[in-house]
Amino acid sequence: MHRHPTENENRMITIALSKGRIFEETLPLLRAAGIEVLDDPEKSRKLILDTNHADVRVLVVRATDVPTYVQFGGADMGITGKDTLLEHGGDWGSATSGAGLFQPLDLQISKCRISVAVRADFDYAHAVRQGARLKVATKYVAIAREFFATKGVHVDLIKLYGSMELAPLVGMADAIVDLVSTGNTLKANNLVEVEHIMDISARLVVNQAALKLKREPIRNIINAFAGAIGKA
Repeated sequence: MHRHPTENENRMITIALSKGRIFEETLPLLRAAGIEVLDDPEKSRKLILDTNHADVRVLVVRATDVPTYVQFGGADMGITGKDTLLEHGGDWGSATSGAGLFQPLDLQISKCRISVAVRADFDYAHAVRQGARLKVATKYVAIAREFFATKGVHVDLIKLYGSMELAPLVGMADAIVDLVSTGNTLKANNLVEVEHIMDISARLVVNQAALKLKREPIRNIINAFAGAIGKA
């Protein structure tokens, strides 16, 4: 039996965030909107966190699930990396990001890049020039597929969920496509960046239906975030 939302749920603004760097770097933006999260997700087991506003709450979800929660109405808005949005099915450089998602702001936090990396002794340029079919390990299958297709390079993609750097070291892959921040992990494992695919930062995504139904409170948060970008 379908349950109708209560009046309080109709007013409630739900924001989906993931633990870690994005959560920490989002706190100053929330403060700019007058929102303080009352629980620390690193210390609490709660997955729904209260704020200083009775009608604003924060969901703690996996980073890769943020767009799904927003798209299907589990959250009104969320913050996640551009990499996650592209893997979710967003258009490259588009303000929309898959069905039911609106992407109004690049928040300019959690900056890093997606790059191709190989073992230091692997001649990547020669392999590409010779038309070799490369084995590429990555968590970012859609991004890697699009990138190599644009270059006209044939690849076999191997999906991994972590420790990408191991794949070339054990001979499972010729290259990896992964997030790079400082590059220290690559250096520690004798890998080198050979191509920069794109810069990554965290984006605000909003459920389009929620934007119509809760226009004023959501717009207030978007405007506060926009004013705080670069100052956090």
